[in-house]
Amino acid sequence: MQKYGKQSGLPENPNAGVDYSNSNLKEIWLAGGCFWGVEAYFARVYGVARTDVGYANGRTANPSYHDLHQTGHAETVHIFYDPEKVSLQTLLDYYFKIIDPVSVNRQGNDIGTQYRTGIYYRDEADRAAIQRYVEAEQKKYDAPIATEVRRLENYYPAEEYHQDYLEKNPGGYCHVDFSSLRAQASTEKR
Repeated sequence: MQKYGKQSGLPENPNAGVDYSNSNLKEIWLAGGCFWGVEAYFARVYGVARTDVGYANGRTANPSYHDLHQTGHAETVHIFYDPEKVSLQTLLDYYFKIIDPVSVNRQGNDIGTQYRTGIYYRDEADRAAIQRYVEAEQKKYDAPIATEVRRLENYYPAEEYHQDYLEKNPGGYCHVDFSSLRAQASTEKR
């Protein structure tokens, strides 16, 4: 059972103390609404070596947080993971537990194109696996899944104050439900 941290209410991080320095890490970019909670959530999935937040697949270079309603970027979490410890499918399992995939440009209380859901990849080998996963997930919904699956066109790290936001601001806003991490087994890999 996952323990929750005393100060923040966030689950403890099972990756703390894991040495990923010799791991052959892979990358995936997930947009799931406000990136503060999405980042804190995925940082606590065993096998995720590190995360950062930023702005993906927009029309301008180097956007700022205050420009997002005009630039077309999505608030996105860049995930570096060890495929020997966690699979892409498992990451997608966790992702679909924290998003409403049929909602268009809205997650939680956040509304706007910057809060759309998206799965962005660079490795072309990931595309088919992601598409198969989303097609299988679609069978659970009457409405079409609105989560875009696209090649990563661009990604710009967000301002420093957004990085690890919930770690720095334990009482900060978060639409993500962390309860699905409780049963996580630190050695699980599918």
